[in-house]
Amino acid sequence: MRIVLLHMPWGAIDVPSLALGILHTAAAKAGHETEVRYANLDFVDWAAGAAGLGVDDYQYFSEKSYFQGAGDWAFAGALYGDDDEDPGGAHDGSADYFAYLAAAGASPQEIALTRSVRALAPAFITRLVDELAADPPDLVGFTTTFQQNTASLAAAKLLKQRCPQVRTVFGGANCDGPQGAALHRNFPFLDYVVRGEGEAAFPALLAGDDPATVPGLCWRDAAGRSTANPMAERPLPPAAILTPRYDGFFERLDTSVAAGWVDPKLVLEGSRGCWWGEKHHCTFCGLNGSSMAFRSKPPADFLAEVLTLAERHQLLDVYVVDNILDMGYFDTVLKSLAELPVDLRLHFEIKANLRRHQFQLLGDSGAAQVQPGIENLSTRVLRIMDKGVTGCQNVRALRDAQSAGVSVTWNYLYGFPGEQPEDYESVIRQLPVLHHLDPPTGAGRIAIERFSPYFDRPELGFAITRPALQYRATYRLPESELNELAYVFSAPPRGIGGGLAERLGAAVDTWLARFPDSRLSYRDAGARVVLVNTRPGYDWRAVELTDPVELAVFRLLDRPRSAAALAAKVPGGAAAVEPVLERFTALGLLFHDGDGYLQVAVESDNQVLMRMRHRHGAEGAAGPDTPARPGTRSEEVPDAVAIG
Repeated sequence: MRIVLLHMPWGAIDVPSLALGILHTAAAKAGHETEVRYANLDFVDWAAGAAGLGVDDYQYFSEKSYFQGAGDWAFAGALYGDDDEDPGGAHDGSADYFAYLAAAGASPQEIALTRSVRALAPAFITRLVDELAADPPDLVGFTTTFQQNTASLAAAKLLKQRCPQVRTVFGGANCDGPQGAALHRNFPFLDYVVRGEGEAAFPALLAGDDPATVPGLCWRDAAGRSTANPMAERPLPPAAILTPRYDGFFERLDTSVAAGWVDPKLVLEGSRGCWWGEKHHCTFCGLNGSSMAFRSKPPADFLAEVLTLAERHQLLDVYVVDNILDMGYFDTVLKSLAELPVDLRLHFEIKANLRRHQFQLLGDSGAAQVQPGIENLSTRVLRIMDKGVTGCQNVRALRDAQSAGVSVTWNYLYGFPGEQPEDYESVIRQLPVLHHLDPPTGAGRIAIERFSPYFDRPELGFAITRPALQYRATYRLPESELNELAYVFSAPPRGIGGGLAERLGAAVDTWLARFPDSRLSYRDAGARVVLVNTRPGYDWRAVELTDPVELAVFRLLDRPRSAAALAAKVPGGAAAVEPVLERFTALGLLFHDGDGYLQVAVESDNQVLMRMRHRHGAEGAAGPDTPARPGTRSEEVPDAVAIG
């Protein structure tokens, strides 16, 4: 069988598709001739020549506008057809959609870009399908994650019209659970939709198994009626998670105009699911979809996979898409990488309550960037989120990561039921203390995501009203079907009001602006501690601590402690501690949350170069800066495995 697997716009252009790489491996093992076609790069080259599309334009759709759906709206005209005289015009409700984009922060230029790309999209789909139809394969598979739905649907529809004999298969994060069933039910040109992990379902399809026996599969009976099989009861064991095959991607990128836009990276996975979410599902998080169960590859296998693919493709930048790092990898994978003569630059997602020595091991192993899921600096709000950390622990993560030479990417989220203005007033007052630490990429109100506790349990504070506006603007489907298809939902805002949210956003913007020139570091020489400061909010340059009580308090506050706990450990008790806390607070050395204090100075002075990407707006070492998107898909995972 000859198979073409398609990665459509707006898939990331700096990494290959993990999902299609895995399916390539599965199909090749079964003896099928398989090609992975990066139609996202085809689109970049075509649109750059036809309309001058640039990297910022592409990333507006692929990253920045995800929660407003601009990428899917731009290809909806290719799916449904537009008035040639007025593509995406006001007659079809587009004015309301453009107002929605503007309210979400889109500039007039970005709105004009969205409309112009919609006018271009049908010609690209026609060109792509013409090339496929010239030598039609037996099966075409599409992975659809984030904003790849309508581009994939448009191509599948036209391909089925041209070549009815070609089987079309969808999969990916956009096909999980009810979403996949809705896609199959409403778009009859889709022969199959795989829901859940694709390593078992896709080979079964290729082998000609009875579709009624394949867990999670959506298929059609002889009369064309859509049937959705029950999802698999158990997730794939680690041994069944295949190593991806990336033949052709990097060679294709080298020939693309995108080669001048981005630095290529490998994308790998060591685990699936979330070990924290199995115990405490963060209230706003829908990232793991229908399968929260955590499983990870044996450490030796994952290490071999990283080293083998890095050598094969001659790349050092590795984006590990695991939703959370397996803690067992510290003494195995990371320790081995730290001891090997390799210079990898890795990206991991971690939990924020790591210890200092664990951040050091991350740095020594090559972790140039981590995403700890910090999301807020108020313990009260973090408890509402069920994050299992405190505000001081999150600040400690920022401090210790920088001391270890590891960059941190995170977003500041707000809008949680039960949060109070003081949860933010206190933090805003203290943000100048933190200007030397990695700032959030932005601040945003949370979105209600399918699969999250806030979606599944309205009693937690959100009365879900309807799918977010972009789905009504994009799909010509009844509300009942949009309820099944959508991932993002609208609900009345909760938590802090707009005025305080604007103040938080402005304070974060100030942090971003001041970070490149801000520094607070210390050197402990035993009998004294010397601190150096360049933060604009504090007018001292150097301070030397020699008083025994000050030295004791400073060292004890390496971890969060209350004033009472300090008084119990310092000679002189509370009477000695209180004036030290007052002085340290005036110097901007402490972060205070609840009854906890933490000193915020980093250990070393070698972090200046880490600020270059903030100063010049370049990408981070191991992966692109994730957009400040409300919710948890910040995180941003380039691909998800299902058929994608």
